[in-house]
Amino acid sequence: MKQIDIDDELYQYIASNTQSIGESASTILRRLLNMNGENIQATHVELNHNNQPAATPTQSIVNTTATATSAPPAVSPAAEKSANIFNVLNKEELAMQKGVVGRFLFILSAFYRTHKSDFRAVLDIKGRDRVYFATSKEELLNSGSSMNPKNITDSEYWVMTNSNTTRKKMMLHEVALCLGYSTEQAEKIRDYL
Repeated sequence: MKQIDIDDELYQYIASNTQSIGESASTILRRLLNMNGENIQATHVELNHNNQPAATPTQSIVNTTATATSAPPAVSPAAEKSANIFNVLNKEELAMQKGVVGRFLFILSAFYRTHKSDFRAVLDIKGRDRVYFATSKEELLNSGSSMNPKNITDSEYWVMTNSNTTRKKMMLHEVALCLGYSTEQAEKIRDYL
């Protein structure tokens, strides 16, 4: 299997086209590119000179292989409010992460990509004597010893990783709750670790 790097907006676009939990990026792309030769429903968006949607998207049926004419539009704040980490989190990619810390950072990065405008709320999640999240490595280092701060991929946020797996699960649970997920959903996310 080959791996490629794609930007966050393209990843969000692919993830937003997930039809079932755990569906791989390859399956989604095959469907979007009509590699199975089936009729697919696509959204056509006219872009203005600023690469912003010029009008409401119209539905059309595509019978040929899709061609890329422009980058997908950025996720709007309204779309972000309805975004769901379960549509973004790819279990295959999660399983490829190295160890608990790798999976922990991967899940936090998925939260960030899905809830960029609300992610700041995680800064309020703290332990009795420890700061768990910060906007700089130095802030975490200054808040205690043995913090082992790590950057949450593609974000300005840092997280303390020198804690046991149970504490990391609790942190994920709290992140999910503060971003508006139900207790049941938070528990499911916690169990991905």
